[in-house]
Amino acid sequence: MTLTSEPVPVTPSTEENAASGRRPTPVWRQRLRIFRHNKLAVISVGYLVVVTAACFLIPHFDPGNQTNQAATFGLPWNAPPSAHHWLGTDSSGFDELGRIWYGGEYSMTLGFLAGFITIVVGTVYGMISGFFGGVVDTVMMRIIDAMLSIPFYFLLITLITIFGRSTTFLIIIIGVTGWFGNARIIRGDALLIRKLEYSQAATSMGASKWHIIRQHVFPNSISNIVTVATFSVADAILALSALGFLGLGIRAPQTDWGTMLQFGADQLQNGFWWEVYPLGAIFILVVVSINYIGDALRDAFEVRLLER
Repeated sequence: MTLTSEPVPVTPSTEENAASGRRPTPVWRQRLRIFRHNKLAVISVGYLVVVTAACFLIPHFDPGNQTNQAATFGLPWNAPPSAHHWLGTDSSGFDELGRIWYGGEYSMTLGFLAGFITIVVGTVYGMISGFFGGVVDTVMMRIIDAMLSIPFYFLLITLITIFGRSTTFLIIIIGVTGWFGNARIIRGDALLIRKLEYSQAATSMGASKWHIIRQHVFPNSISNIVTVATFSVADAILALSALGFLGLGIRAPQTDWGTMLQFGADQLQNGFWWEVYPLGAIFILVVVSINYIGDALRDAFEVRLLER
C-alpha cells in the first residue's frame, strides 16, 4: 500500500550555495529534513517505536505469566476491562493487554526478519536478472512467473503443512516466498541504469559487471530498495497474522497477533469485544505506520530531491 505524501520543497543546488558562499548541506541532513517534512511519517515512527519497545520490554518485566495456563487458575475468564485488567482477560484467563505485547514480540520479530530475507533475496535476484539481461533475464523472469502463478497463501499453507510450523521455519518460508514482486521492481531499475551513460562509460573502460552493479546499480536503486524493504516488513507481518488467523501461526503456548484475533473472533459473538478491537486497532496502525514510513523514505532517498 503506497500513500502519497505532500510535495517536498527542492533544496538549493551546489552552484547556488557556492554563489552565496554557503557550504552544501550534508546528504544525511537533507534526507532527514525531507523525511521530517512528512508529518504522518514522523508520527508513525514515534508510534512504531513505542509499540516495538512495549512488545520487547513489557513481557520481560510483566509479573503476569503469558505462557502457563495453570498460572491463570482462579482468574476470571473473559472478564471485561477493569482496574486490575485494563483490557480485560481472554478465554484462557490471560491478561489481554499483556497478551497483546507478548504476541506482538513474536509478530514483530518474525515480520522484521522475514522482511529482511525478502528484500535481500529480491534485490540480489532482480539486479542480476536486469543487469545481465538476455537469456539470463529471460530464464530468471520465467521462474518468477511460474512462482507467481501459485497463490501466495496456498503456497505458504502447503509448505507449512508438509514441513511443520516452527518459529524458524515460519521466518524462512515467509521470507523466501515473498520476494517475487520485489525482484521485479529492482529488475526494472537495473534495466534502466545499465543503459545510462555512466554505466556505458564504465563498461567501455573495462569495468566488470559486478563492479558496475556494486558501484552504480545498487546506489542508484537505493530509493526503491528502501521503500520495498519497509513494505516487505508490513507484508510479512500481515502474512504471519493471516496464517495465525487460519490456525497455522506460532505454536502454543506462544502466540501471535493473528492467532489472538482468531480466538477473539470466536468470542466476539458473545459480546467480548475487548478480545478483538484493541488488538485490531494496534495491529492495523502498525501496518499503516510502516507504509507511511516507507512512503517518506522513498522521498528521502530520491536523488532528485537532494542538492546537486
